[in-house]
Amino acid sequence: MDLPATKFVIKDLLPQGLAIIGGAPKVGKSWLMLDWCVRIAKGETIWNFPTTKGTTLYVSLEDTASRLQERLLSVTNEAPNVFFTTFSFKIGEGLEEQIKSFVADHPGTALIVIDTFQMIRNTGSEVSYASDYNEIEILKKLAEELKITILLVHHLRKQGDSDPFNMLSGTNGLAGGVDTMFVLDKSKRCSANATLYCSGRDIEDREIELTFDKESCTWNFVSDSSDNPEMLLPVEMQNLIEMMKSISSFCGSNSNFVERYNQLTGREIKANSLKRMMNRWRSELEENGVCFESRKQNNVRVIDIFYEPSVEVR
Repeated sequence: MDLPATKFVIKDLLPQGLAIIGGAPKVGKSWLMLDWCVRIAKGETIWNFPTTKGTTLYVSLEDTASRLQERLLSVTNEAPNVFFTTFSFKIGEGLEEQIKSFVADHPGTALIVIDTFQMIRNTGSEVSYASDYNEIEILKKLAEELKITILLVHHLRKQGDSDPFNMLSGTNGLAGGVDTMFVLDKSKRCSANATLYCSGRDIEDREIELTFDKESCTWNFVSDSSDNPEMLLPVEMQNLIEMMKSISSFCGSNSNFVERYNQLTGREIKANSLKRMMNRWRSELEENGVCFESRKQNNVRVIDIFYEPSVEVR
């Protein structure tokens, strides 16, 4: 079968279909979405990613028209083919018809952002996998039918998690139903720096480091894990890679190795914890040039570990 290739609104980052972006309140999600809407409407690149020029609609359900205008003027002096609304119906109560009507009036529509997802839901206090998935499925089918991207802005749970996508408020029905997921997360609330975690069916997992420019009110690109694969690893494994780059090789007992590790990295980790992480991330370590073997010698656990640049992914 001669099937068409996946189309992207933002190349390699945001494909056609249904997407969701989560973040804590006031983290800067709305500024990011406004900037994306403007740049896609102009056909401008977003960071290092080309865009497919098209009409955009920003459904901002937690803002007033005057606040939207103030924000828009902070980002740009002109916004051709960017449309805004502060009202919409809920899912199953007229929202789908509203979106179809807008796309019929603007056949070049590429992206519709709904900020926030909670404002168009009908679940009330009920939280279940089935209800989450059913609402997502309605919007997913709508995006596929209209051949556009619908991007939902959502909140995170207060509980932390080692997997940022597990922090999306609701059940796994949300993550299971969407095509693409993003989480915008700050390590400290007052920090200007944040990480955009990206995952999806049609994109590679990546982490993009960003910094917020208060003057232009936009998120600026700092680095991308696709250019630096070790960024996807836990900080302990990143430290291990840097350590092995500096010492090249080590052969000795596990206890001596972790003592050397703690000394060079300034961390405090136990030998069994470090070894478990190394086994868990063995393939990724090898992709970054770090290879190791464990063996027993005179009833003592010994590790042979070395750094080989030719193995490193470039």
